[in-house]
Amino acid sequence: MSEKIERIKTLIIGSGPAGYTAAIYAARADLKPVVYTGMEPGGQLTTTTEVDNFPGYPEGIDGPTMMVQLQQQAERFGTDVRIGMVTAVELSDEVGGIHKATIDDNKSIEAETIIISTGASAKYLNIPSEQRLRGGGVSACAVCDGFFYKGQDVAIVGAGDTAAEEASYLANICSKVTMLVRKDYMRASKAMQHRVNNLKNIEILYNTEVDEVLGDQVVEGLRIVNNQTGDKKEITVTGLFIAIGHKPNTDIFKGQLDMDETGYIVTKGKSTKTNKPGVFASGDAQDKEYRQAVTAAGTGCMAALDAERYLATIETPEEVG
Repeated sequence: MSEKIERIKTLIIGSGPAGYTAAIYAARADLKPVVYTGMEPGGQLTTTTEVDNFPGYPEGIDGPTMMVQLQQQAERFGTDVRIGMVTAVELSDEVGGIHKATIDDNKSIEAETIIISTGASAKYLNIPSEQRLRGGGVSACAVCDGFFYKGQDVAIVGAGDTAAEEASYLANICSKVTMLVRKDYMRASKAMQHRVNNLKNIEILYNTEVDEVLGDQVVEGLRIVNNQTGDKKEITVTGLFIAIGHKPNTDIFKGQLDMDETGYIVTKGKSTKTNKPGVFASGDAQDKEYRQAVTAAGTGCMAALDAERYLATIETPEEVG
């Protein structure tokens, strides 16, 4: 407890595309950023085998390699990347105030600015066969991975607007899309339901759940069950897309930052500013609309620029140590 508390200019919480892009821009602006990677260094992209839609990679790249390269680029400009988890924060209400963060429940750090890039976690069904085949045909992002199933039969689980939108997207590139809806109705808007119903290669199975994902190394099919009758049957698919929602990783900020009903951080206008001066949010922690690596990187850039401009408008407190 007698150790001197570390004081830094910019703390970046999270290490996905948003966090590392923020770090690149912040480091180049001499904000001396410190990145804490969180529980999943590299973010959701580390569970993606192929990334084909990030600009600058004409042959595509696998997710883990891309995140290592982003980290290396951030470090090249002086970013201090640390393995660790921010477990609590105390955010100042004052312009020029100092924000406090606790690392791994035992280390304290003070920061003039904080960039939140904690991302979001896709919700899964949490059945063993599904978890085993993640990256082997089980995906939570049709826009990211649908291309790899062009001309094939796939299934999608979900009943909301996102599920309907992703089913429509898949229907344009896949031979057949089987939509598995747990209840006897869809939650999606009427417009989205009409779109799905008008596509001839989408079949909707109501009162249906996944009992098991079939396949050793890759998805080969599904055993599905009617939750009203108990009847089970197997269908042949090569891909299973889970579209039952995402949960933003923002619990430690609850009660201090403005959020929507789902937990996404609310930012002001087209900026990354939160309701706390000097605190900025980027990536999937504040974006429930697009959720792509390239848009996350874009908001990471914006957050670093917003932090730089914020620091330029206040009198920089004398740094400790």
